[in-house]
Amino acid sequence: MTVTSPTGLPYERVAIIGSGLIGTSLAHAVRVRDPECLLQFADTDPQAVEVLGELFPDSLATTDPAQAVRDADLVMLCVPVGAVGVVSGQIAKHVKPGATVSDVGSVKRSVMGAMRDAFGPDVHVIAGHPVAGSEQSGPRAGFAEMFENRYVILTPGEDFNIEALQDLTRFWRRLGAMVEVMEAEHHDLVLAITSHLPHLIAYTIVGTADDLESVTKQEVMKYSAGGFRDFTRIAASDPVMWRDVFLNNKQAVLEVLGRFSEDLSALQRAIRWEDGDKLEDWFARTRAVRQGIVELGQDTDEVDFGRRSAAPVPKPYGDD
Repeated sequence: MTVTSPTGLPYERVAIIGSGLIGTSLAHAVRVRDPECLLQFADTDPQAVEVLGELFPDSLATTDPAQAVRDADLVMLCVPVGAVGVVSGQIAKHVKPGATVSDVGSVKRSVMGAMRDAFGPDVHVIAGHPVAGSEQSGPRAGFAEMFENRYVILTPGEDFNIEALQDLTRFWRRLGAMVEVMEAEHHDLVLAITSHLPHLIAYTIVGTADDLESVTKQEVMKYSAGGFRDFTRIAASDPVMWRDVFLNNKQAVLEVLGRFSEDLSALQRAIRWEDGDKLEDWFARTRAVRQGIVELGQDTDEVDFGRRSAAPVPKPYGDD
């Protein structure tokens, strides 16, 4: 049975396991949209728990995930994808029947398998991925507007409770997100090309620049053009999180990496043989992709690549 809070969120009590950027942003968004919703946190780092107590003084914050999930209507696993299986095992016996368990990781097939192995049929397991974030991390990095006008992909699998899926969909929409349902395998392939490969490239380029003996590290930082600066922003992301992403989405990442390597070799040949038409055609086609992203509202054409210094003022959202 759906439990609806007085202000419209479909859950009265939400447990958030993990205090990183997404976890704390989720908590801030819930608090803005529904001050009456009870928040319960868990993190293995005592210092992070202390910060959570400062940020959300009216909430439970503990290092014991089993304690944090008790009586929760929704449990959100905001931990690296490699830790989902371990955390699920720690809390499985303490999640109440009828509750929904979800996550925020950018890999879905392996995460869904780990959660389904841990939880019984009386718990609704619906994996999820808010396609949002930044290079910042830690409990103080979160902000309530993180999910506004951003997509959240839900992968409920084959056997799922339709009411539980509807409740989780309404929950994310109340936080300002646009929700889509997708097969886990397809999600992992899509994110491999739109997120995982770009991060791998960024880590590689920044590492290559750091290793160049003929260019000093000071010169790399001092003369960084806009493109390299953007790569360094991506490469500043949480290394533990991204280690787990690549290990848990190995098949899809290797597939798109192989295709990328072929395209890179073709561009290398075009440069070597001074095939200007090939290069111009390629750049014109890829420029259109950027324009499409702007038209969909997932970025702006401002000179700072859409990264504003101030977050937008939150506004109320309905179910649509």
